[in-house]
Amino acid sequence: MTKRNQAVGAYGERCAVRHLIGAGLRPVARNWRCPAGEIDIIAWDGPVLAVCEVKTRRTDDFGSPAEAVVPAKALRLRGLAARWLAETGTTAHEVRFDVISVRLAASGAAQVEHLKGAF
Repeated sequence: MTKRNQAVGAYGERCAVRHLIGAGLRPVARNWRCPAGEIDIIAWDGPVLAVCEVKTRRTDDFGSPAEAVVPAKALRLRGLAARWLAETGTTAHEVRFDVISVRLAASGAAQVEHLKGAF
């Protein structure tokens, strides 16, 4: 991954966190990593724990950001969420998997779309 792509991804994650906070969610973890992978954002939405995958794109040339979350990625995120819950001792009666699409604009603010319960 190039430094430019890393910068785009980091900017998208900052936009996503601002969006979540503005929507009333309470982030509790960002960029949680283990040998099996990474979870971008974990946040409480009231009593629901939202595990969020952030996808940022400059263009839709290769599809929308949300289309980048393929079934294998969704399956991996489910396993990572279970591992995070076990390692942190967190209990949640409901866990939801969201995708946050961030589209960068040539000028002005990025467009953020929050797909709750995406998979």
